[in-house]
Amino acid sequence: EVHHNHKMLQVSIFLCCLFSKLSVVNSLVLVSPLRHQLSNVRLSRVQNFAMKPVLTELVEATPVDTSFEDAGYFALSEQSLKSWLQFGGAVSIVLMALYVLWIRGDTGYCDDFLAGAMSLGNGDPHLATLFLGSTFAIVHSGLAALRPKAEEIIGARAWRVIFACASLPLAYAWILFWLVHRYDGQILWHFPQSNTSITLLAFINFISFLFLYPSTFNLKEVAAVDKPQLHLWGTGVARITRHPQAFGQTLWSLAHGAYIGTSVTALTMLLLILHHAFSTWHGDQRLAAKYPDKFPKLKASTSVIPFAAILDGRQQLPSQYWREWLRGPYLVILLATSATYFAHPQIQAFAAIATNTPLQSGGLLG
Repeated sequence: EVHHNHKMLQVSIFLCCLFSKLSVVNSLVLVSPLRHQLSNVRLSRVQNFAMKPVLTELVEATPVDTSFEDAGYFALSEQSLKSWLQFGGAVSIVLMALYVLWIRGDTGYCDDFLAGAMSLGNGDPHLATLFLGSTFAIVHSGLAALRPKAEEIIGARAWRVIFACASLPLAYAWILFWLVHRYDGQILWHFPQSNTSITLLAFINFISFLFLYPSTFNLKEVAAVDKPQLHLWGTGVARITRHPQAFGQTLWSLAHGAYIGTSVTALTMLLLILHHAFSTWHGDQRLAAKYPDKFPKLKASTSVIPFAAILDGRQQLPSQYWREWLRGPYLVILLATSATYFAHPQIQAFAAIATNTPLQSGGLLG
């Protein structure tokens, strides 16, 4: 029973890790079979209100540079059932391989990898955390830096598969290690357990997911069904900050670090914040190299620090800016984030099982 529950834990944590990387808009796949029924039917006023691009609607109210892309845009009428079936098949194959070769205790190697990390740190979870966080950051950002040259050699889709197969296992391992060791180390502070303080942290955590990077919504690009692109987003959350995921991750890390208050968790959150701070500089470098003519204009009208460009007048919000947030992906994010909040007791229970599950050395390949 313990082994069975440990498998449940592994699958649950991996899905949480995947959710953070791929976002939650994949639930929109469920309605894609309606595409053929709607292909010859004019979209209703409600569908137009929620789904159509806002650039043309707002052009009279506020001048918009259409060389920038529309963040969060999703149109049901433009979806193909065939492409979503390809997406489902590709993701299923990758997840099955990762589960067998990495997640599952008796056939995978994640437990061996984490045991090796602890061994390198002489049993100190702080040193193991430093190793895991540094390894993930170097691999994740390093592969992103190699992307332009690599795509010229093997193509964008093949490089995306390599990127995902390297990043996802490392992300899963780090998340699992943190869940198991989050209360280890020194207690640095005690967070006040009042209804007001808990509600405040829950609100901060909730808001953080609204700052997912818009490219996360393009699931078929993430899964390499569509050719992956480096996008130049100019609407929606990009008006607040052109690196929204860095801000969202900072909010999430501060909220969790404040609540738990241990040295291992504080180190984990610091590493996450530092990695995303580096990604703001690295991301700008990659965008500048990809769009040497367009990026300077985007940089001049946006900011890394949230709301800075708005406050100093470089970014003029449209009169109906709220409509740029009225998109299908954000509705799904709100629902999924709420569900994840209520699933925290189950995640904590599974983490307790993982803590007491012995190492199963080796795996499918020996």
